[in-house]
Amino acid sequence: MNHDALMLRVARKIRDKRVLCLIGRRSAPAEKYLRAGVVVNGRLQKTPKGVPQGGPLSPLLANILLDDLDKELEKRGHRFVRYADDFIILVKSRSAGERVMLSVQRFLERKLKLQVNREKSQVRKTDQTQFLGFVFKGAKIRWSEDAFREFKRRVKRLTGRSWSVSMDYRLRKLAEYVRGWMNYFGISEYYEPIPEIDPWLRRRIRLCYWKQWRRRRTRINELLKLGIPRSIAIPVCMSNKGLWRTFGPLTGYHGGLDQPTAEG
Repeated sequence: MNHDALMLRVARKIRDKRVLCLIGRRSAPAEKYLRAGVVVNGRLQKTPKGVPQGGPLSPLLANILLDDLDKELEKRGHRFVRYADDFIILVKSRSAGERVMLSVQRFLERKLKLQVNREKSQVRKTDQTQFLGFVFKGAKIRWSEDAFREFKRRVKRLTGRSWSVSMDYRLRKLAEYVRGWMNYFGISEYYEPIPEIDPWLRRRIRLCYWKQWRRRRTRINELLKLGIPRSIAIPVCMSNKGLWRTFGPLTGYHGGLDQPTAEG
């Protein structure tokens, strides 16, 4: 993001020079938000372009700059949707798509001084498009395979047996992540993997408890406390099979660690 192009548009609405200096006016006596620099490998590097990633002001500044793009697309009569710097423009044919893409690239590069990622910018059919973690199949929307793989990767990290945290903390962080993911992707019209997620999550949590208990005698006692019959608890704890095979769903029993917890 070009700072001069950005500050020109910020200054259209904001007249207070103190606010402009705080954001990053070039003539400001001190280095402020845009030009504060970043630390890379222990060294402070100048930031002549761009906005701080993850900064609280960055999304607002991006929208201020890209508001000109929205107005330009509206003026041209295009149907489009934009979230931050990701956007889709809908046209009726491939030739129209290629023409519009070149025209919009020129507008972004010349008028807004932005660099377009040409590898990610493509002309595609709607059902071949991925946007904000979703894909479109006909008139239906569903989460993408990449989003689902990232979900499983994060869950594996949160339920990793080498993560040395308390179970209360682990379950709280896991519940926060799963709840957030389901709230975001809940509009998906693809439900096939859902029945497999719950038992998979519980199985991974059981293995965390299993490692925490460590000794066989401790494991037997803990299972008995949960109400699991001795005839099941002892063979499970004495098994020499791998943990994933040994401590899956307890065959023939539907209690104890298989029951939902308040955190999960």
